[in-house]
Amino acid sequence: MQKLTRVKTRFIRFRSRRNPLRLRVGGELDDFTLAYEMYGKMNSDRSNVILLFHAMTGSQHAAGYNPEVPGVDGRWTEENHIGWWDGFIGPGKALDTRLFCVLCVNYLGGCYGSTGPASINPKTGRRWAADFPVLRMCDIVDSQIRLLDELGVRQLHAVIGASIGGFLALTLATRYPDRVRVVVPIGTGPETTIYHRIINFEQITAIESDPNFKGGNYYDGPPPETGLALARRIAHKTFVSLEMLSERARSEVVPHKPPHGWYEMNHPVESYMLHQGLKFVKRFDANTYLRILDAWQWFDLAAEANAPDLPSAFERCRGQKYLVFSIDSDLSFPRTEQEKLVHLLKRAHVPCIWITVHSEKGHDSFLLEPRLYTPHLQQELAG
Repeated sequence: MQKLTRVKTRFIRFRSRRNPLRLRVGGELDDFTLAYEMYGKMNSDRSNVILLFHAMTGSQHAAGYNPEVPGVDGRWTEENHIGWWDGFIGPGKALDTRLFCVLCVNYLGGCYGSTGPASINPKTGRRWAADFPVLRMCDIVDSQIRLLDELGVRQLHAVIGASIGGFLALTLATRYPDRVRVVVPIGTGPETTIYHRIINFEQITAIESDPNFKGGNYYDGPPPETGLALARRIAHKTFVSLEMLSERARSEVVPHKPPHGWYEMNHPVESYMLHQGLKFVKRFDANTYLRILDAWQWFDLAAEANAPDLPSAFERCRGQKYLVFSIDSDLSFPRTEQEKLVHLLKRAHVPCIWITVHSEKGHDSFLLEPRLYTPHLQQELAG
């Protein structure tokens, strides 16, 4: 096994009462922190930076080995130690760090070092909890634009995002069209679908129904692990194809006794899904999960780009180039969603290449199969 490069998370704090981060739904943040990691070096004019948006439960740790992030209350479990896109980032890889500087930031509202509900509110000295403000996708983008400004990055070479990270990439591209040259949305689309709304609503209900949730004010007691674990199981079945789920479940051991209640599990796939939920609650915060789901449910690309409609939003992007990826077995963001996006781009006369990846791994293909994406990424980023 190749030895992984040891990396560290960096932190930047923004404090300004004169220039607070104004949030779309209302309110503002005049004191917040972002956690981020960088791979490779910026060139002299800061023109080689690629901003990478992680997926919903990802983190700033995209590459290398990072065994510790301070101040995250034990959520930095072993599952987080290896970068979630390590197969894509590094010398000679899809995002070649000999050529590019890759930047990945934990979302505002996150639980891996950026200010979120589990963070201390500097005005009260207590955790934000339920008082943490409502977020929209454009708020997360705006916070990262501030980081780019602080780093002296006027225009990104590229922005890349998969899943709802793709929502953020599209929001940045349409809200700040002069700030990026190449846009790479992977397994995503231009809107929240009815399917998303149903699955997300089920997850929200699961968390809020847990007696330990207490309206989000649970940090002084037991967390709502039962509800959060159930939410994760609801979502997990959309990440992988049914064939892949069956394959993964074969190694699971069905317990002889039920974990609770009267029902006794009788199939490995049940044991597998149980394990996914129990593992997840150790590394994620329920309030962060809800804030991101809420931003997803309310996602409105045109409005968040300050455009009257989607065609108008993409007409601003004619100076950009797009590389759009579909995954043929994706249950969460099927190919029809990328078709909508490509139609909008072509209608706006935005240069676009559309690639369909053939995979048996479903939505998670973008995490697991770098060889299917690397040639296309290398060509478009080099071009």
